[in-house]
Amino acid sequence: MTMHRYAIYFGPRQGEPLHDFGKSWLGIDPESGAAHAADPLPGYDAEAHAAMVADPRRYALHGTLKPPFVLAEGTDADSLRAALSGLARRLSPVTLSPMRLKRLSGFLALCPETPPDALGDLAATCVRVLDSFRAPASDAELARRRKAGLTARQEAYLQDWGYPYVMEEFRFHVTLTSRLDEDLGNRVINGLAPRLEPVIGPNARPIVLRDLCLYAEAGDGTPFRVVERFPLDT
Repeated sequence: MTMHRYAIYFGPRQGEPLHDFGKSWLGIDPESGAAHAADPLPGYDAEAHAAMVADPRRYALHGTLKPPFVLAEGTDADSLRAALSGLARRLSPVTLSPMRLKRLSGFLALCPETPPDALGDLAATCVRVLDSFRAPASDAELARRRKAGLTARQEAYLQDWGYPYVMEEFRFHVTLTSRLDEDLGNRVINGLAPRLEPVIGPNARPIVLRDLCLYAEAGDGTPFRVVERFPLDT
C-alpha cells in the first residue's frame, strides 16, 4: 500500500506494559493497525471515551522524534528505510523512566520526569539527518501551525524544518488524550492513576527508547502504524 505520510517515532515494543496500555486505552494496535475494543474509565461510555482519545488515536501510541512528513520528490520509502537503518546503528538507547502523567496545553501526556540530554540530541539528529526526505510543508500546514501563536524561534524552525517544536523547543511526550477542560482532565488523571501504576509506577519496568520506529499513514482515514523498527546500537 502506498503511504501518504511517514513519521519517526518512539514506540514501545509488543509485550511491554506501555504498549499494552496504549492498545487498550486508544483502541488501536500500532504494530498491526488493528482496531481493538477500548477500555474506558469507570463512569464513561464508549462514545465519551472515543471523544476523549480521538486526536491521539489518529497517530497511535507514540512519542515524536521527527514529525509526520510527505516524502520529498525524488525519494522513496526504500531509501528512507536505508537511511534509518544507518542512523539507528549510530545511536544508543535512551532510558525515559521515570515518566509522569502531565497536562500539556490542555491534553494529557506521559513525559519523562527529567528529560535526559541524550533524548533531545537523538530527536535533533533525526530531524536533521532525515530532512532531505521531507517535502516542504504546504501553505495550509504552515497556516495551521501558526494558529497556535509561535515565537520567533518557533517560526524559524517551522520554516527550516516544517515543524516549530524541534531542537531547543522539543518536549518529548506520549499523548494520551485530546484537549480536555480542567475538570474533566483532573478526573481523568485520577482515574488513570491505578491503571498506569504497572506502566510508570515505582515497581514498573524501565521505559527505554530502543528503536527508531518508522510509522506511516495510509491516507484512507486509518491511524498511523509501525511499518518497521530499527533497533538502536547497543
